[in-house]
Order: sequence, then structure tokens, then C-alpha cells
Amino acid sequence: MRFALLLFGVLTAAYANASQPFAQCVELPYPAMPRQFWERELVWMKNIGASCVAVPDSPDLLYIVSIARKLELPLWILAEQRAAALRESLEPLTEAHGGPVRWIGFHTAPEPVTRISAMDVHALALSRAAFEKQAGTILWVDVESTDVPSPHRGAISFVGEEQPPLTAMRRGLQLLRQWQSLLGQLTAEQPVRAAISAKQFTTPDPLSASIVSLINTGASEFRGELRVLYPPAKQLIKLPELTLPAGGSLWLPVNMPLAKAQSCTACAPFGNEESIVYATAELTRVEYENGILAMEFSSPAASEIVLHLASEPVGPYLAAGKPRSFDWDAATGRVRLPIPAGTGLAHRVRVGLAIIAPDTSAFFAERKVLAIGQPNVVTATFSSEAVAKRSRLIAPAWLKQEMRSTSPNEVEYTLTVPASAPHGSHADLSLETDGAQVAHTRLQLLRPVTLKIREAVIRHAGAGFELALEPPLAPVDQKSGRDLSVTVRNNAPEIRTFVLTVTGNSLEFAQARTEVVVAGSSERDVTVRVFADHAAPGLHNATLRITGGAVTEMPIRLLVIPRGESVRYTDGGTTIWESQRVRVVFTAARLLEFVWKDSERNVLPEGGLPLNGARIADLRGSELTVEGAKLNWKPVKQGDIAIGIASREGGATAYTLSR
Repeated sequence: MRFALLLFGVLTAAYANASQPFAQCVELPYPAMPRQFWERELVWMKNIGASCVAVPDSPDLLYIVSIARKLELPLWILAEQRAAALRESLEPLTEAHGGPVRWIGFHTAPEPVTRISAMDVHALALSRAAFEKQAGTILWVDVESTDVPSPHRGAISFVGEEQPPLTAMRRGLQLLRQWQSLLGQLTAEQPVRAAISAKQFTTPDPLSASIVSLINTGASEFRGELRVLYPPAKQLIKLPELTLPAGGSLWLPVNMPLAKAQSCTACAPFGNEESIVYATAELTRVEYENGILAMEFSSPAASEIVLHLASEPVGPYLAAGKPRSFDWDAATGRVRLPIPAGTGLAHRVRVGLAIIAPDTSAFFAERKVLAIGQPNVVTATFSSEAVAKRSRLIAPAWLKQEMRSTSPNEVEYTLTVPASAPHGSHADLSLETDGAQVAHTRLQLLRPVTLKIREAVIRHAGAGFELALEPPLAPVDQKSGRDLSVTVRNNAPEIRTFVLTVTGNSLEFAQARTEVVVAGSSERDVTVRVFADHAAPGLHNATLRITGGAVTEMPIRLLVIPRGESVRYTDGGTTIWESQRVRVVFTAARLLEFVWKDSERNVLPEGGLPLNGARIADLRGSELTVEGAKLNWKPVKQGDIAIGIASREGGATAYTLSR
């Protein structure tokens, strides 16, 4: 009977090993980003497989380090002038002491450092050329959109949407997770005849894995067959026809022994001769658990994998969640499996093949989320009572764990997540029986309930730079008031009942206390009426509070605007002037937004306009008056919004929006 040895997290540990000669880091220029995004983006980087995040030195560095420590995410601090002082002060937070700080200073990461913009159309080819060197560091830049000193577009928008250029980085992170331990050992280079850049890297050991690197730097698609060296036989073999678009790249495994830990997680039960003969898609992970060989690929197009096995698999074969047929050749001991085209930016696809029927089995009941700060019940079912008694749950040390048998072959584990756990991060759980891992799952950590105001103001600095204010802000007509739609999202998997209350000075609320029942992993809107006829014009603070199924608070701001007038206020280093129809956002040097509020359309060019000595003088209704220099702007109609320009006394210029 084959059992997967318990090597939980071995790939992650190898990938994070600072002694490795090759590294990839993702830049987080947090001082140039809104603060509310810092934790969110660090969590995202951890979730997509980043093994290192490069951050600048700033007064907020310790806050970033504290988040990275919770996420167990290594940091490279890009500091030079204060590097020596930082090394001394951050010594207790370095990896040597169990902290997240890996490198301090520009020249402390493995050299050479290759900076690659995530927005570069040649990023994939550039990153694979760096991979071929097998030493050094790839520093991915232009990943995040920033707004200081002016808006700069990255591969991630302010609302967290991943743009297509991110494909190269995602694929690079996945690839390194699988091949980190081999880089630096591939000492021999075998030429491969092809109309594109094609190289094969091997080791002196003919039974070790080899890699075929393909980079199409040409302007046209490559389609053809390749002949590559099969090291165990010391002869060439032919790979099926490949298609590689212009600018595309593939790293293909040839002769990858399954029994070696550097190739496959928990695959020690396989024999020395059992291997992946080749694959025509990028292999990004292999693991063996409970009789199933699971493989992940980055597969831009339909491809295939050939395995050499000691015996015929029992099946079934699942690819992309669907049963697929496969060919078994008893004479050669080889099985040929189709790989469907992957999905998403990284073309990810997962396949699984049942090698043998296990004598024992276990599985987790369906659950995707653990609520932060609360106890959560996770159920495991075992093939027999005896197996249940011999099994245990392996979970992170920071999860408080209690167990209770609910039937002879079923166990409930109550896991309490610390309140300080980062929202959106994950916890890996596994079941171990007789020293072998027989099941695992990855659960996301979410706050039990989150709130959102649908009418909250969005800042606009161009496409991809929409920014929700923190705390949320909504305008209110002083005379008639307004309705607010409060979205209550229940992130827990079970139905919960919440009580929403709204309080605020100088304002009155109808439906100030509402009981709402929300299904698991769902949301519902609660309407709250705001009355402001007795409130002074300007900003007013209020608080949304949730009790019942969870407890949380969210501060909000309500801007009271008198009928026919405008209100001016400051927020986060900018000045905002707002009427019933129009919102204007500016600094002393730049006009950032001129928004028609009915459609939330910003009519200014992306990035706004430099004032160059002009002064924002007045806002009346939908007319903006600018004194001094004239704006360097030739506006055109924006959808259904017309823009008028007129001269006023004293050399002033009036810009008017109308529909």
C-alpha cells in the first residue's frame, strides 16, 4: 500500500529558503498607495505564491513588517542609506530569529537583480531568460497602481482587479515554486534544434530531472515538433507538436523522477524508475496523497503528459474537474494523459490520477471559510472508526484546536482563529494517519461580517484608478435627506442573524435599528433613511454597528449639502468642493476630478490637469470658476455630458457641465 509521507509544506519551505541561488520578489511601493490597501495587497501576494515582497524604507516600515510577520511572508527592504541602522534595529525580526525580514539593502539579494515590469509586453520572455541563468533575483515592478505623486497604472487596479499583463508574473511565481530546488544544479546545457530559442538543461545524474526552456522572441507563432534528450536512455525523443505564440515561453519537464522530494511532495512510495517522461505544459506542482497523484500545470493550450509507472493506474483520471480517458501501454509501462487548456491569467489547470485504491481514506466536509475571531467547526469523515482513532488534524500553531467525535467515523474539529489574523489569508489543514497525510484542505480566513455603503463616494483619477474612500463618505441633501443602502455580507458558511444600528451626531435616522437574516457566504441590503434638515452644512461622523451573529463597527462620513449651494472641505491632502450636481477635487498644484455626480463620470483626462498658477475660485451648481491662468484643456463631450467654457470678468474662466 502506498501512503503519502507527511511532508506538509515542503515546497513552501524550499521556496522560502534564503540560501537558494535564485529568487523572485514582488515590489510593494506602499508609501505611494492608499493605506487601506497595504494589508490587502500583502495578503494577495501571499495567496498567489510570492515568496518575497520588496518594500521601501519609510516611517511606516514596522507596520508593514508586522503584517508580513502574521502572513509568514519574507521581506526584502530596499534601503541603502539607512541599511546599516536598519540591520541593527530589525535584527530581532530577521529570518534568523523567526521574523519576516530576509534582506536589507539593494545588494543583499542574490545577484544579478533583474527588474521586470509586470506591464512589459516582453515580461514573459525576459523572466524566462532570467530563469535560464539559474542565479540572481527577479524583481517584479509596476505590479501595483499608485497615486503618489500622480496616478501610475500597474497590473493591479485600486479595486483589486488583475489585468492581463499580470500573466507573466503569475506564471513565474508558480514555476519557481516547483523548480526552486533544482535551479543551480542544472549544470549542462543541451541545444535543441528549433526556429525559436530552445535549450535543455540537465544534471550530471542521468536519473535526475531536466528542463527544456522555450522562448519565442519572434514576431510570429511557432508551431512544430522538438527532439530533446531523454537522459536515462541517452538518446533523443520526439515531443508532440507544440504551439507557442509570439512572446510566449514554456518550461517543460523531461524525465522527472517522482520519488525525489525536490520533484514531488510526499512521493517517496514511488519506485526509482517511476517518473514523468515529459509534459508539453509547464509543470507547477506535483503531490501524492491517499493513492492520488495530483499535478498542476500552466497550460496555455491543450497538451499532454506521459508517465512511466510500475503498474497500471486504477483510475479515474480527472482533468479540470472532468473525467478524461487515458492510454496505458503495458509493454512500456507508460500512461499518456491529455491536459486541457488552463484558465485564468496563469492558465492554471489541475489533473489527478488514481494510482492505487487506498486501504484507508479520509476527507474534509465541504467548507471554504474560517471566520476570524470566532470558533469554527470543521468536520472530517474517515473510512472506519479505527482509522478515525489513529488520525489527527495538522493545523497552524496559531489556530486553537478542539476535537469531538460525533459518530464512530466522524470527527468535529473546532478551530478558533485569532482576531488579529489578516482578512483574506489562508490556513492549510491536513489529516494524518499512521504518519501519512491522507487529506488536506486550504481555507480562507475572513472577518465574519463586512459592511459596505453602496452610495459611498468614489475618487476618480482615470480608468483603473477608482478609489473608495476610507472611511466611506456619502453626500446628503440638507432639505430632503437621502436613503443609504448598507450591504451586510455574512462571510461565514452558515445562516446568521445580525442587528444593524446607526448613530450619528446632528443627524436623524429612520430604521436606525434593523434585524437582518443573511444566508451563508451571502449579502443583503438594509435601507437606512438619513434626515439632515437640522444639521449644519459640511461633514458629519456616524457609526454603523453590527451585533448578533458577529460584532463589528464601521465609521462613516455624511456630507450635508444645502439645496442650491456647495460645500468645501479637505480630505487626505486634497480639497473637495461639492454641490448637488458636481464634485471637484484638487490640490494646490493639480485639478484631479471634475465629476458629474448623477453618472459618477470624471470628465478630466487621466491623471487630471496641472493648474500652472490657476486657482480654483468657486463652484456654483455645475459651474466651476478658475481664476488666473487658463487650464491647458480642450474638453470634448463625455458620453451624455456636455462641457461648456465661458470667460468671466477679471480674466476668470467658467467650466460648466450639463446633460
